[in-house]
Amino acid sequence: MGSHRYLVTLQKLPMKVLITGATGLIGKAIVNECHSQGISVNYLTTSKRKLASEANYKGFYWNPSEAIIDHTCFEGVDAIINLAGAPISKRWTAAYKQEILQSRIQSLELLRISIENHSTTITHLISASAIGVYPDSLTNYYEETFPDSSESFLGQVVEQWEAKADEFSKLNIKVSKVRIGLVLAKNGGALPEMVKPTRFGFGAAFGSGDQWQSWIHIEDLAALFVHILTLQLEGTYNAVGPNPVTNTELTKAVAKTLNRPLILPNIPKSMLKLILGEMHVLLFESQRVSSKKIEAKQFLFTYHHLEPALHNLLD
Repeated sequence: MGSHRYLVTLQKLPMKVLITGATGLIGKAIVNECHSQGISVNYLTTSKRKLASEANYKGFYWNPSEAIIDHTCFEGVDAIINLAGAPISKRWTAAYKQEILQSRIQSLELLRISIENHSTTITHLISASAIGVYPDSLTNYYEETFPDSSESFLGQVVEQWEAKADEFSKLNIKVSKVRIGLVLAKNGGALPEMVKPTRFGFGAAFGSGDQWQSWIHIEDLAALFVHILTLQLEGTYNAVGPNPVTNTELTKAVAKTLNRPLILPNIPKSMLKLILGEMHVLLFESQRVSSKKIEAKQFLFTYHHLEPALHNLLD
């Protein structure tokens, strides 16, 4: 990760950003990217054990479900990067589905009310979102302007999540929403779980294998957030690499990178529904998503194609 990505002369680099979810997989990568660009980070955490206080990295406690927040977290902050929300990769019981939604809504609500009630220097909110907002389709190529949302559970979550982020514009704060695809990372997220069966010779595509997977390397994702931050870009941006692949192509690429055979038939959808319950849709929803909008804003991907990304993460 380096400054070669940032081609535009910046009038004013935000010197301090407040990050929610900074200690998670994506958050850690964004913190590293901020530090490499000389941007200081304040962060909010629900875990008092994760509080640190360094020159360019300072933690503050909050608990959105109880509307608790340390308001000193806003001091000197120019922008917020919001990544807060319960993970979706846990079994979707009725109670947990409610937690997935509420954790996202309550976090943004607490931030907005706190900013409204306190004098802050914040001019920009960059809030995570997800490509799950787009309907399941084998043929569509989704740009940010696509008018319809998926009727799935995740589609409804994203719709409400983004609407809550949009409320910050009433405070004269620029709002950016980053619709994240399948994040490929070495030490977390989906990739290590996908790789496990293939390492032992049990790799197989899911269902027909024709469903599209719009993926992004974690380094590109972190750089994309910081690109939006430093150029103060408003609006909705897809955070996916330029070349989506089908599930079959992804499965074959993982096997090739690991030099393992693929001998098993595709795993039937009915079997995964039995094992995972409603969460199985994460493996079968198909969204072929465009990265053209962020590229038009001079963002340069390091990982355009899947195989180099996998070699970087798995070799």
